Parts: sequence; structure tokens; C-alpha cells
Amino acid sequence: MIKTELFNQQEQELALIAKALSHPARIAILDFLAQSSCCISGDISNEIPLSRTTVSQHLTELKKMGFIQGTVEGVRINYCLDNKKLQEIKEEFNHFFNKLLDNPNPNCEV
Repeated sequence: MIKTELFNQQEQELALIAKALSHPARIAILDFLAQSSCCISGDISNEIPLSRTTVSQHLTELKKMGFIQGTVEGVRINYCLDNKKLQEIKEEFNHFFNKLLDNPNPNCEV
């Protein structure tokens, strides 16, 4: 048995999403895409202070988690945000954090 199987589906999904967001390059890529309508992967590597290969690896992770979509046009791949998936992720995290904040522990003083 894999230890992650001990946790429910929502906990596993939130952890995978958080892991995908855990690198500042991925945050920068998402921010760059949010400011663009679509762009070519080469353009992204011009904006992020990493090699094209490293940016490509981060794009692969973001695509795997559904944050972005990519379409092939010849030798170029155009990437853009997947707004539907981003909305779903936002709702999952809002639900999670609202649950945390709705149940404060009054006996815990920091």
C-alpha cells in the first residue's frame, strides 16, 4: 500500500496541486500566461530566468496537473491557461481554507 492511499481523494488532490505550485518558476510561468492570451514555449523561456529545457519540464508539470493547455502548431507548442480547471482548483482551495477558518480552535493561544 502506498501511504498516500491512506488519505481521501480530496486530500490527495490538494497535495498534488500544492506540489505542482511549489516551485517559483511554475508560479512565474502561470503569472506570465495570465498576462498573455497564449504564447509559444520559446517565448516563456525568454521571460523566465531558466534554460529552455528547464522551462519545458515545468510546463510539462503544469500541463499534467491541468493548469495549462498546449496546442501543437508545426514545431511550436502554444500554451495558455486552462481557465475551467483553474476555477475548479480555486473552488477546491477556497473550500479547504474556509473549512479551516470556520473551525478555529479557541483553546489554542499562540
